[in-house]
Amino acid sequence: MQTFETQELISQISTKPYNRNDWQGGYKSLKQEFDYWIDDIEGQIPPELHGTLFRNGPGLLDINGQPIHHPFDGDGMISRITFANGRAHFRNRFVRTDAYLEEQKAGKLLYRGVFGTQKPGGWLANAFDFKLKNIANTNVIYWGDKLLALWEAAEPHRLDPHTLDTLGKEYFHGVLSEGEAFSAHPCFDPSCEFDGGEPCLVNFSIKVGLSTTITIFELDTTGTIVRKHTHSVPGFAFIHDFAITPNYCVFFQNPVSFNPIPFALGIRGAGECIKFQPNQPTRVIIIPRQPPLDKGGLRGVQIIETHSGFVFHHANAFEQGNEIIIDSICYESLPEVEPESDFRQTDFDALKPGQLWRFHLNLQDKTVQRKLIESRCCEFPTLHPQKVGREHRYLYIGAAHAPSGNAPLQAFLKMDLHSGERQLWSAAPKGFASEPVFVPRPYSQGEDDGWVLALVYDASCDRSDVVILDARNFNKDPVARLHLKHHIPYGLHGNFSSEVFV
Repeated sequence: MQTFETQELISQISTKPYNRNDWQGGYKSLKQEFDYWIDDIEGQIPPELHGTLFRNGPGLLDINGQPIHHPFDGDGMISRITFANGRAHFRNRFVRTDAYLEEQKAGKLLYRGVFGTQKPGGWLANAFDFKLKNIANTNVIYWGDKLLALWEAAEPHRLDPHTLDTLGKEYFHGVLSEGEAFSAHPCFDPSCEFDGGEPCLVNFSIKVGLSTTITIFELDTTGTIVRKHTHSVPGFAFIHDFAITPNYCVFFQNPVSFNPIPFALGIRGAGECIKFQPNQPTRVIIIPRQPPLDKGGLRGVQIIETHSGFVFHHANAFEQGNEIIIDSICYESLPEVEPESDFRQTDFDALKPGQLWRFHLNLQDKTVQRKLIESRCCEFPTLHPQKVGREHRYLYIGAAHAPSGNAPLQAFLKMDLHSGERQLWSAAPKGFASEPVFVPRPYSQGEDDGWVLALVYDASCDRSDVVILDARNFNKDPVARLHLKHHIPYGLHGNFSSEVFV
């Protein structure tokens, strides 16, 4: 492990702070399901750290030896790390979706994947088969006393938080219909103005076609959907994430096109039919969280155009006068999924990095100004949960070890947006990072008073560690490093709950 002060020395010793073979080690299936107390620990777990870190991601990268084409097509596996009384417990289980059970019983691929995984038998076996797996592999949340595994193209799966058993699909008392999408990127409003200052969960769904339908859902603390409204925007929209303010939902409509013919003919997966359009602008869609008063009301949808680019994830947004300010990870173009490609052979040098940009959206003038605020390759931003939708000072983000160029994530970066200070904790050269999660210290007052929790794959031991960093100072060694007995395949998203589940 390395701190910010030593990163330049490593960069001088080696032209690259990583070895691609080491990085590939995190892309192996984990087929076992574990249940144990973590006893191999460097440092000490803070005794006041109580709660549960849930993580989700593709646990299977093959079906009985038949490789999937892209990790986003992998079956979802929940990892749960519970902290209580200075100890930690690990458990993992696959989400028992219908498709997972069918394929495990058959011992072979039975479904096409969105990102290019095809059933055996060539294009004839895949032509005009539009049935896709709900793989429940993107995020996991605990809300309204329910643990939900999310995949953005269909309904959630409900799990038992104590055992991680799959209980079935969740339809929120009939508000969702069968197969209706519920995004994997909800936002948690810490104090909703429409609910007397109570917290609420805000989420969306997308239904694409020649125009795109966006549905907004808001759930109270019991998990009941209390607001739902639908809006239509022109064109095809590939939207993975969004941001909220107290009054608005903000979406970036990436400039892409979709040609369904190769997918229908069984030649390509749906994700391989999406093409980036560099000459088209990115559209920012701003939807009020309160539905319009009437068809011509002032609360209607606004669409503002900005420079072409591609956004997967947003860090946060907040209102300031007539402006909405939003911090987002932007790519120069979409890293497209190519047929016959092997994601394990990714040439990082050939791709442009994701970087953090700040956008000022002027709602009165309908203009956008943007500024690059972090040029280092980075992804998966997080912040204090009480700052969601409000002006923030600190961001925590997965980052490359080197200050320039594109590379796998090997570090965590703390950004002070007021002073401009940066702090980097790096696991290079053998460690590979994931999404960080900020957990406030109980009764803390400072915005950075807490811990950052994350999984790090250690290629030297072929295992994963749970790393606990002091959010106030990334220049120090981790508070604790919990060594698991195995690796966890690179995951996607997760959340921390103050509830303890063992």
